[in-house]
Amino acid sequence: MASAPKILDPAFQGVGQKVGTEIWRIENFQPVPLPKSEHGKFYMGDSYIVLQTTAGKGGSYLYDIHFWIGKDTSQDEAGTAAIKTIELDVALGGRAIQHRELQGHESDKFLTYFKPCIIPLEGGVASGFKTYQEEEFETRLYVCKGKRVIRLKQVPFARSSLNHDDVFILDTEKKIFQFNGANSNIQERAKALEVIQHLKETYHEGTCDVAIIDDGKLVAESDSGEFWVIFGGFAPIGKKVASEDDVIMETTPGRLYSITDGQVEILAEDALSKAMLENNKCYLLDCGAEVFVWVGRATQVEDRKASSQAAEEFISNQNRPKSTRITRISQGFETHSFKSNFESWTIGTGTSASEEGRGRVAAMLKQQGVNVKGMVKGNLVNEVVPPLLEGVGKIEVWCIDGTAKTQVPKEDVGKFHSGDCYIVLYTYHSGDKKEDYYLCCWMGKDSIQDDQMMATQLANNMFNSLKGRPVQGHIVQGREPPQFIAIFQPMVVLKGGLSSGYKSSLEENGLSDETYTADSVALIRISGVSVHNNKAVQVDAAATSLSSTDCFLLQSGSSNFIWHGTSSTFEQQQLAAKIAEFLKPGVALKHSKEGTESSAFWSPLGGKQSYTSKKTAQEIVRDPHLYTYSFNKGKFEVSEVFNFTQDDLLTEDMLILNTHAEIFVWVGHSVESKEKQTAFEIGQKYRELATSLEGLSPDVPLYKVTEGNEPRFFTTYFAWDFAKATAQGNSFQKKLLILFGTSMESHDKSSGASHDGPTQRASALAALSSAFNPSSGGKTSSKPSVSGQGSQRAAAVAALSSVLTAEQKKALAESVAARSSTDSPKNENDPPMAEDPQEDQGVNETVDGVGSVSESNEEVSATKDESESNESGNLPIFSYEQVKAKSTDPAPGIDYMKREAYLSDEEFERVLEMTKEAFYAQPKWKRDMQKKKLDLF
Repeated sequence: MASAPKILDPAFQGVGQKVGTEIWRIENFQPVPLPKSEHGKFYMGDSYIVLQTTAGKGGSYLYDIHFWIGKDTSQDEAGTAAIKTIELDVALGGRAIQHRELQGHESDKFLTYFKPCIIPLEGGVASGFKTYQEEEFETRLYVCKGKRVIRLKQVPFARSSLNHDDVFILDTEKKIFQFNGANSNIQERAKALEVIQHLKETYHEGTCDVAIIDDGKLVAESDSGEFWVIFGGFAPIGKKVASEDDVIMETTPGRLYSITDGQVEILAEDALSKAMLENNKCYLLDCGAEVFVWVGRATQVEDRKASSQAAEEFISNQNRPKSTRITRISQGFETHSFKSNFESWTIGTGTSASEEGRGRVAAMLKQQGVNVKGMVKGNLVNEVVPPLLEGVGKIEVWCIDGTAKTQVPKEDVGKFHSGDCYIVLYTYHSGDKKEDYYLCCWMGKDSIQDDQMMATQLANNMFNSLKGRPVQGHIVQGREPPQFIAIFQPMVVLKGGLSSGYKSSLEENGLSDETYTADSVALIRISGVSVHNNKAVQVDAAATSLSSTDCFLLQSGSSNFIWHGTSSTFEQQQLAAKIAEFLKPGVALKHSKEGTESSAFWSPLGGKQSYTSKKTAQEIVRDPHLYTYSFNKGKFEVSEVFNFTQDDLLTEDMLILNTHAEIFVWVGHSVESKEKQTAFEIGQKYRELATSLEGLSPDVPLYKVTEGNEPRFFTTYFAWDFAKATAQGNSFQKKLLILFGTSMESHDKSSGASHDGPTQRASALAALSSAFNPSSGGKTSSKPSVSGQGSQRAAAVAALSSVLTAEQKKALAESVAARSSTDSPKNENDPPMAEDPQEDQGVNETVDGVGSVSESNEEVSATKDESESNESGNLPIFSYEQVKAKSTDPAPGIDYMKREAYLSDEEFERVLEMTKEAFYAQPKWKRDMQKKKLDLF
């Protein structure tokens, strides 16, 4: 007789069914759900469980569970959080990745849920302590660490806490100071500005002043003098003193241990293999800075609980630092960082490990008497096409032959030979911008290496001659991306080659030349028909090459047949006729349906033979991932940037974006010249790594994208703000301009400034930024020069004051139309602008002293996506049936670009299976994909 299902904790009923964040606090040893208004507030005396639900491939859900332990939490409460985390995982079907988060040592992934930072508060639920807001204001000093996510730590309010290597924030009642140590990182300085903005809005109602203090700044200057007075007067600061919290272990090659009955035993130290992991056992992988617990899909629940406790004891027994992370992974849901410790990680065919694991886990848990909730939805296959390049550009194509490139005649553009290499340059205009370029090398699968190398070299020369502006790609035959195919109307890949090197290689190997000619027997397969996939490919002229799902063009002497497979479409037949005209203009066509062929059709193919009727499986849609890279003792390693945004594209870095259909290497302006030249090499190293660990195709297209020249098919993976993209300077200068320049621009628009204003103001702001940050690199080797610096800053402030004063006098002279006409910068040097002119009313700024900016509490801080979400509350409500694109009873007068915004909150959640807040927090490409599926696009 089966045992009765275990009762699920009421707090976990129905969890994980919507994209977003759910949080529970441990109260009296029970998880209590926190309202959204409390998200991001963590008390040092408490423990929390955080569930992050994200959309996986094909409509499934992916789960990350984090249990956060405050530094003053009792051991019993921390233990309860760990146990309840496992119970929550069971409620989700045993598929979540679990993370232990200790206060002050949180993982990057956890911190990205609560941007820009979390500020742990004193006390706890049972302590009766007052909250931060309820306390009488207390001056606080924080140290900020991190390039993309900030770890904010409160330190003693004393001069001795300052040093030359870090960035500090001094939060006083009337003013917030940022102190940049002379040796501090530029990117940490930039992130600290985001924290200041957060403190100002959260705890100062947006009204306090902000001042930037550079290490070594003149004491006589007003802000610097005020800063040091707070510390009791100026005195030299000491060197950084390392503390226990600063001890961070290095990542080491993984050592694999088995966990049996809670005991940890060494299994292997090198040459780790996936085959070592049995599905009914638990294992511990020790990587130094991080310890993984791997749980087989057939492992008993009690063994799962014991494995987590064993990992805690393992770290404790080895006296590991507090920063050591523990991550628990279920079979089939392994992370990239886990798999990278194994020599190879083979990807099975057919049902994916995660899909296969779902059914097995559910059956196993049911057998053990667990009432499973929240299993993922069925796997769906969707075709998602990124935005294509504008289709009115100029196409130029060159074929490589030896050391030269020969331009392809206009009438032959679109014909590619498998034995050749080509360079394609597409010149187009996007909006009002100057010319943009799409530059690619296309490598035929039979081309010789010398031609491939020459194509790459000549394309690099073209890239340099165009001042590094083109998007540059390496494309292999058979993996052409949508935007490449779309610029050719049509495109056909033919056998053989025209290159002398290719023909020589055939002779050397005794092979016959099968290069396509107008008189040869040729069979061409027509598959996709959309503008982004309408290429045709020559295949072997044999009946076995046919497929019932496609159309084929058969050329034999003066005869031309279009063969219709029983499952082919009328659009394929039309494209076949277009290809025939492209290859042999004016030749008459004969149509032959499958099953009614004449002997004249079969004869050129060597007679009738069997062929396939199976449809080619579509690739599964997957989420994109952004990575940084490094070399650890010569080994190429990558680290994921979780929940990435445009702000993670730091001008000093090169990053890798993997969309699974393409790989982009993004190159920032401030990257060193030598490193910029290695972009494709870095991309190739990543592609090889992803091929071995993720099953990525080794021929996936590879692109180099330079900062400021990002194409639409790259920016679609971000909530892209062109104002940010055009900001000048290093990371700190850009952030200073964006945070302070946005409100200045808002004031300019609401006061109706002339078109000359933005340019003058941009110059003044640039001078101001330069005055505050004379260093240009990530590390400053010496203190700023005292001589002349004060006058430089004073001059910069005076210039900015003059510009603002002149613009204010024109406030009543301009109309509303003039405001809207300045919504987007006309010059790449113009500062960024606020998204909505009507939100800029009442903004008032004055420059008060050197580096002190006073701003009103009506400062615009919402992003465009946030404003979309907020605006939806002011729109009329219509039903889903009325707002659908193919509605039989369409709602009148709606904005068709945001159909979903007219749904009520309840129907929005029912239809899109998430809240409006969660929906608009996603990248635009993901929102558009969901809207397409629901006929809302």
